[in-house]
Amino acid sequence: MIKIEKPTGKLGVLLPGMGAVATTFVAGVVAIRKGIAKPVGSLTQMGTIRLGKRTEKRVPKIKEFIELAELNDLVFAGWDIFEDNMYQAALNAGVLQNDLLDKVRSDIEQIKPMKAVFDNNYVKKLHGTHTKVAKTKYDYAQMLMEDIHNFKQSNHLNRLVTIWCGSTEVFLKPDPVHETIESFEKAMKSNHPAIAPSMIYAYASLASGVPFANGAPNLTVDVPALVNFARAKNIPIAGKDFKTGQTLMKTILAPGFKARMIGLNGWFSTNILGNRDGEVLDDPDSFKTKEESKLSVLQYILQPEVYPDLYKDVFHKVRINYYPPRGDNKEGWDNIDIFGWLGYPMQIKVDFLCRDSILAAPIVLDLALFLDLAQRAGMKGIQEWLSFYFKSPMVAPELYPEHDLFIQLIKLKNTLRYLKGEELITHLGLEYYD
Repeated sequence: MIKIEKPTGKLGVLLPGMGAVATTFVAGVVAIRKGIAKPVGSLTQMGTIRLGKRTEKRVPKIKEFIELAELNDLVFAGWDIFEDNMYQAALNAGVLQNDLLDKVRSDIEQIKPMKAVFDNNYVKKLHGTHTKVAKTKYDYAQMLMEDIHNFKQSNHLNRLVTIWCGSTEVFLKPDPVHETIESFEKAMKSNHPAIAPSMIYAYASLASGVPFANGAPNLTVDVPALVNFARAKNIPIAGKDFKTGQTLMKTILAPGFKARMIGLNGWFSTNILGNRDGEVLDDPDSFKTKEESKLSVLQYILQPEVYPDLYKDVFHKVRINYYPPRGDNKEGWDNIDIFGWLGYPMQIKVDFLCRDSILAAPIVLDLALFLDLAQRAGMKGIQEWLSFYFKSPMVAPELYPEHDLFIQLIKLKNTLRYLKGEELITHLGLEYYD
């Protein structure tokens, strides 16, 4: 059993980007605390974990099994390029109904964003005015660290986590300045273009001893300098890109095809959405970042190099279209051309009318609680067991990412069992028939 510090006191949750996802998350937590809603979609709040043999019938809730922070102990803050308080921002996002927002208004209206670190070169479709001014990117990091320190002190917080809920930045490739923390800091001081704003937030969090999760497909913390920095400072990190909507469906369906050895000729995906995320992704450079994240899923699940007869020549296309009338209520269409016995073709059509932020909000909650758990358990660096929540899971350099949702869930729950000294479950089950 691993020694886990008790979650005493308050846990601060820092949110870079107070748009649709962040406001839906915070308003939702407040509503759940008030007893006017249920935490649907949250594994930490509603999920169970089997312990021991099936005959023992030990199936506690995860939150009763392992030491997680209580929802009443969460305190929220964030940064945004617009100065609307969280109530106004939630109204503008249009995800939650006004009658629910009115019930939590007094709690969320007082949450006002700190000025953001923002550079229009990395998110070309947004033009915010509530932004910091500094000479260098290193200076911006120092300003963020001061924000983090002040938030912790003024709210008498015991611990903090940061969850990136900001926009998708333009596509960046790994650069030599990302290799070491020394080259990274030097690049910040020289305003190197390979240092995006999200990286400055990640650096500031880690330098402040705060765990960091990246909910967008940006490189952000997924570079050697920051991965090694996190390990050196004993800080857990996770990412990247919240797994919601269309990609969630792919990680559910594709493992099923492979399990039954059903072949795949092509998978065409297109979506429409009209929220801030859709506006940002209307820029080709930002879409490129998202596209890379979405396209990698099938490749790793189906393993065409292992199953060439079934998946060698799959044609996979992804499109995202900005359509303002739809708001946060995204619609994703998938046309899937499969083949079966003797090569006979079949088709599957999926029309998923989803709510992106409704699917993302419980992910933010679970990541905040699990990252805090990881820090209290002495875990550091990449937390691959949290791959369950991401489209492009971070892994050690020598590994390929595991995208199969069901394998990811087994990995997550076995990690919890390991931390508590319980037997890991393999689902072999032969002992029941000996």
